[in-house]
Amino acid sequence: MAFRLLVRRVCGVSVRDLQRLPAGVWCSSSFSSCLNTSQPFLSRSLPRLLPLSSRRSVSFNVQDQEDFTERVINSQLPVLIDFHAQWCGPCKILGPRLEKAIAKQKGRVTMAKVDIDEHTDLAIEYGVSAVPTVIAMRGGDVIDQFVGIKDEDQLDSFVEKLIG
Repeated sequence: MAFRLLVRRVCGVSVRDLQRLPAGVWCSSSFSSCLNTSQPFLSRSLPRLLPLSSRRSVSFNVQDQEDFTERVINSQLPVLIDFHAQWCGPCKILGPRLEKAIAKQKGRVTMAKVDIDEHTDLAIEYGVSAVPTVIAMRGGDVIDQFVGIKDEDQLDSFVEKLIG
């Protein structure tokens, strides 16, 4: 039953349609064998569900202290750390602006997102008393920081200063 629901969600196929399929297209043993693109029925659904090109994300969400140490402190690239909160209106405005500024650098800098409600220990460690707070870090050292919203030009110059 769960398998049928999964196929319905992924392929956009109703349970009735699955029962009408010829033998070999519907299977109950393995989901991967059902996604055989040589089958014309399922291959029509897959292109709209699976993108052909992969897009590398310019930012990542910090999972825990160990993840922060590994991906931020020990990073070979400069890192912008965006301390934010889900309830923060200005954070929702600043986040996309930061990602746009980072994307312009084409892989020369990355951005870590830290939710202060989930990671209060990191917020306290870096002296975050208001959100949004953005900290620029290179080689484990804090280079610069700001609190509040900035326009795109200010963010571009902030990122350029981080890259050096």
